[in-house]
Amino acid sequence: MHFLSDDLEEYIEQHSEKEPELLAQLNKETYQKILLPRMLSGHFQGRVLSMISKLARPVNILEIGTYTGYAALCLCEGMQENGQLHTIDIKEELIDFQRKYFDRSPWGNQIVQHLGQAVDIIPGLDMKFDLVFIDADKENYINYFHMIVPKMNKGGIILSDNVLWSGKVVQPLAPNDLSTKILLEYNRLLKEDPRVETVLLPIRDGLTVSRVL
Repeated sequence: MHFLSDDLEEYIEQHSEKEPELLAQLNKETYQKILLPRMLSGHFQGRVLSMISKLARPVNILEIGTYTGYAALCLCEGMQENGQLHTIDIKEELIDFQRKYFDRSPWGNQIVQHLGQAVDIIPGLDMKFDLVFIDADKENYINYFHMIVPKMNKGGIILSDNVLWSGKVVQPLAPNDLSTKILLEYNRLLKEDPRVETVLLPIRDGLTVSRVL
């Protein structure tokens, strides 16, 4: 969901860094061929992810929820030369689409795709991460967080997407709305957990930046 007017969003994009050509092509093809293209991070959020990565200069990056690979490529822009990005998704039909764009980028041989459930894959990743982007099934956000924190280097950054959930976090909770219930608990966890310090940014559908202490 977008909380700003179309005019303001256009102004913001015009006064932020230009969307790289490869990402513009990925954006266009996603909207032409893939279901639910609104899931794409897009120009402005992509530039935010890129800037955070460039500030953090990560070696190892973990992305939970690949979709068509747009955010992964944004995160790679700040990755160190010897770095790797591991990205996890459950949609087998998107693997080839992702790989096509990964291999057209400068980081093709540094991006490792994992197919399956993240809760099963994360424990087998024997490394420490400097930057993590969580953008997958909301019901598992809390599980992902608790699995990831012990694998983070001190000062590492955890980014969590969709934490405002179309504004539902400030609306009466429907009894059967599990996703919103979990996100409310997750946002509270990020605020109160002594292992991280957190700021919630009203970017698109809400983006939380948590720094591991």
